[in-house]
Amino acid sequence: MDLNLPEGIESFLATAGWGDAAIEPLAGDASFRRYFRIRRESGKTAMLMDAPPPNEDPAPFLRAAKWLDNNGLRAPRILAEDAARGLVLLEDFGEVRMREYLDQWPADEVEVYRAAIDTLVELHRLPSGPFLDYSLSEYQREAKLFVDWYCPAQNLYVDGPGYTAAWEKALSPLLPRQRPGVVVLRDYHAENLMLLGSLHDQGLLDFQDALNGHPAYDLVSLLQDARRDVSPQLEAQMLEYYAAQSGAGADFLADYALLGAQRNAKIVGIFVRLWKRDGKPRYLAMIPRVWAQLERDLAHPALEPVARWFEANIPAE
Repeated sequence: MDLNLPEGIESFLATAGWGDAAIEPLAGDASFRRYFRIRRESGKTAMLMDAPPPNEDPAPFLRAAKWLDNNGLRAPRILAEDAARGLVLLEDFGEVRMREYLDQWPADEVEVYRAAIDTLVELHRLPSGPFLDYSLSEYQREAKLFVDWYCPAQNLYVDGPGYTAAWEKALSPLLPRQRPGVVVLRDYHAENLMLLGSLHDQGLLDFQDALNGHPAYDLVSLLQDARRDVSPQLEAQMLEYYAAQSGAGADFLADYALLGAQRNAKIVGIFVRLWKRDGKPRYLAMIPRVWAQLERDLAHPALEPVARWFEANIPAE
């Protein structure tokens, strides 16, 4: 954990009215962002996000947080901001993440996941937001992380152009079905959902990469979680629950499998990149879970071109 305080933090907190507060560093995540809990003697707390340029830019986070808050969704409220320095003071959602809560109280799993689905249903009823569209080029850029990082790490020489062509053929039918699009938070999973006093009051984190895209994407993030086992039975139950609440059409399960495969291929590549480039090997332990989910998605007929590429280029072992 980096214990060095961000430059300018004292003057920022003083201007925000928190100059007398203690500063407690918190464990980081897979990015260059850092977090601190700011605690007054009265016990009142806030969160400080340090997103230092040039590696980070808090502007997308601020834009998404304000849009979510303005539309009745539970993002942390912005208490103060200095985007040029990368400093943002936020409402403190506490320490009860969905992940750890369910580790302790597994009997509440269905109820907690239903509440998370309810949030997505509410989000998907809103018009698209002030974000870019999830384009084919962005899907391709993400999927390419698999061949850029995982394959070289395994000493695999693969057909890169064929990989791109397979994804284009598989994803092209999905693109018209995601228009006009819903807001996609892109990292909607059990470690980014906070329980705020009840199972049904859940706060959102890590949404700065929001785009307008397909409603199945955040369901994939939640139900094919890279960090927590979600049983196929629970996944099927929650997909059925979402369909009943949202009226999802006949192509929805095919699109869910397509985006599941795309996201899981991307995550495998990202986890290897975190090891090779950023010196963070702990994410490698999650790859078997992600790979198992990828193989389940590839079994869907909608993934036939991509599945053929995997059979031809990636050894079974």
